[in-house]
Amino acid sequence: MPGTVLPSFPSDVRTHPLLVIDYGLIKSGDVTELDRLWDAATSIGFWYLKNHGADQEVDDMFDMGAQTMALPLEERMKFEQGDGGQSFGFKKAGANAIDSSGKLDAVEFINVSKDDALAFPNVVHRTYPAPTMAAMPTAVAPFVRKSLEINHTFLRIFNDKLGLPEGTLERLHSLEEHSGSEARVIRAPPMPGQELADTATLGAHTDFGSLSFLHNKLGGLQVMPPGHTEWFYVKPLPGHAICNIGDALSVFSGGILQSNIHRVVPPPGVQANYERWSLVFFTRPGNSQVLRACVDESALIADAAQSHPERNFNTGSTAAEWFARRVKYQRINNRKGPETWAQSRGTEHTPTIT
Repeated sequence: MPGTVLPSFPSDVRTHPLLVIDYGLIKSGDVTELDRLWDAATSIGFWYLKNHGADQEVDDMFDMGAQTMALPLEERMKFEQGDGGQSFGFKKAGANAIDSSGKLDAVEFINVSKDDALAFPNVVHRTYPAPTMAAMPTAVAPFVRKSLEINHTFLRIFNDKLGLPEGTLERLHSLEEHSGSEARVIRAPPMPGQELADTATLGAHTDFGSLSFLHNKLGGLQVMPPGHTEWFYVKPLPGHAICNIGDALSVFSGGILQSNIHRVVPPPGVQANYERWSLVFFTRPGNSQVLRACVDESALIADAAQSHPERNFNTGSTAAEWFARRVKYQRINNRKGPETWAQSRGTEHTPTIT
């Protein structure tokens, strides 16, 4: 449970280094730090973020998640996300497949829409379990606002680096338009004795949206950097978030921004004896925005897209359609065979990996 004293991340497992980006320097416009962020975003698409100023909001969200997950499963299931492609709501462990064979996932989570959080006490999409609703003004909305502030700061920086007209990426992620943006609190059970297993609790994937702002205290997140065929742990650093690029920004940028494949496995070493809690905010484009490379708006993006003719940078899909498809076809109740898993995929650079 959040607040428990946890063992240290072991020193004898393979990890991949990430650049540590200082949000304070980013906000001040430090040119060197802006270049380091761009390097991270265009190489592996992952970076640590320090001095983000969200520590209290993160703690409050973990408290909300613990209170929500303490409800009887029967009560939580009244707010289940369902099989129709909606992400908002509760997901029980085993509701999703994690690979083409139909192996079940091991995590449960509560997703809260950005739109519901910012409109509270009005309801835009749905209601949530009582502890979640009670925490909307005190925990959920503050975390959503802080996450949006940080991710929109990144969007403005990337907009400039990509040579796009001012405000292009923020328009595609307008706060005034409903979207799939959401906060998620995740709980995975203790998995002792499985720390070296290849069994994922969350299967290999690229993120659905544009930017992810992740907080976790135990290991388990793994990345497969471009050009590699092996998985590497990402070591949690106290007080640091882990940020990454998702599919939408990769498409908008013609592949310049990297949406890298990753998965979650049991924590290494003695950490596997503990529940693994994590918290993430996903910034996603407005529902009506079509996922296509911004080739008409930026010569840099046009050149990048042309250099990768094997990739589809004009999906013909709106963000809402793209997101609903991926959510829907991960659901085990919708499974018909391996082709269902294929329908749940995005821009994974190694689509056959399991």
